[in-house]
Amino acid sequence: MRVTKTKRRAARTPLDAIDLDVRWNQLITLVDEAAYAVQRTSMSKVVVEGADFGVLLYDRSGRLIASDFSIASKISTKTMPSVTAKRLCPDLIFCKSRFDVYREVSQQIRAIFRHHTDLVEPLSLDEAYLDVTEDKLGIGSATRIAELIRQEIRAKTRLTASAGVSYNKFLAKIASDQNKPDGLCVIRPGEGARFVAELPIRRFHGVGPKGAEKMARLGIETGGDLAARDIAWLRAHFGSFAEYLFRAARGIDLRPVRSSRIRKSVGGERTFSRDLSSGGELRETLEDIIDIVWTSIERAEARGRTVTLKLKYTDFQIFSRAKTVDVAIAEKAQFAALARALLEEVLPLPMPIRLMGLTLSKLEQQGGKTQPARPDAQLSLL
Repeated sequence: MRVTKTKRRAARTPLDAIDLDVRWNQLITLVDEAAYAVQRTSMSKVVVEGADFGVLLYDRSGRLIASDFSIASKISTKTMPSVTAKRLCPDLIFCKSRFDVYREVSQQIRAIFRHHTDLVEPLSLDEAYLDVTEDKLGIGSATRIAELIRQEIRAKTRLTASAGVSYNKFLAKIASDQNKPDGLCVIRPGEGARFVAELPIRRFHGVGPKGAEKMARLGIETGGDLAARDIAWLRAHFGSFAEYLFRAARGIDLRPVRSSRIRKSVGGERTFSRDLSSGGELRETLEDIIDIVWTSIERAEARGRTVTLKLKYTDFQIFSRAKTVDVAIAEKAQFAALARALLEEVLPLPMPIRLMGLTLSKLEQQGGKTQPARPDAQLSLL
């Protein structure tokens, strides 16, 4: 949960490139943030000093997606498809996702959010930005609102919740990660730049492990190191990501909280630990991606008319092929059939691939609320 309070500015259009970069790296940074939280909150010297633990993220087929840099992860990154694991360990138990339960609890939590403000920007089933400048209950304090929301979530769902309170989205995100799993952190106006200056660069939202490695090679370890670089230097080394980094290093984020966002597509992709080329491997991988993407489609309650297959070859060239139907796809079987047909059209491949993805687009638009105008005022953070 992020509680963001912003002063009303003239309407700005968020930079899509920044949003894309941040979202793109969310999955990669997830394990690093989890590992950091484990190490920071553990009472064991084995964990804190020896880093004798690992955080690894797998997909539903048992393939490793990302891992942290701990010792345990380095010796535990061998992966295998679930069918192979079951054959080697017949008593293995797989726990299936229960998205109906997750969705129900998520709706409970969002109802709590909207009890306090209509400006709620969901990020996932259990995470959202809130702009509480329009204080529906007249509480008058963003910090108090965050405390009340955490109490309500615990009372109604028996779940803990962490909250970050600040005056923009970037700082609220950083603050919400500061005192997990059940804490509250406030970054007040005037404190953002100083807070960010001491922050390890790997804690920056959108900076993944590879990005952190690159920055370390360039002598950037903290937000202060990043703030010492000018925009021209950042552009030379980080391209379009430079604008975001320049502002973030100074605690600046101009993106508003958007309570309604027009979704243009739903999709997913997988990068492989080794290059794939055989038809059998590609078909098996496609089935895994179909399952994962359709779960996302159901979760988003999306219906669309275009299915796109994306492939990245070993030379990093990207190839895509799409099929569009007249009526929105409502069944997994139809989605899967179109995806399989797209793959068959391109087999055999001219060279191995390292990534495969599927996307459903040309979505049916659902009516959404527009953000109401707000007065030029800021609620107290105290």
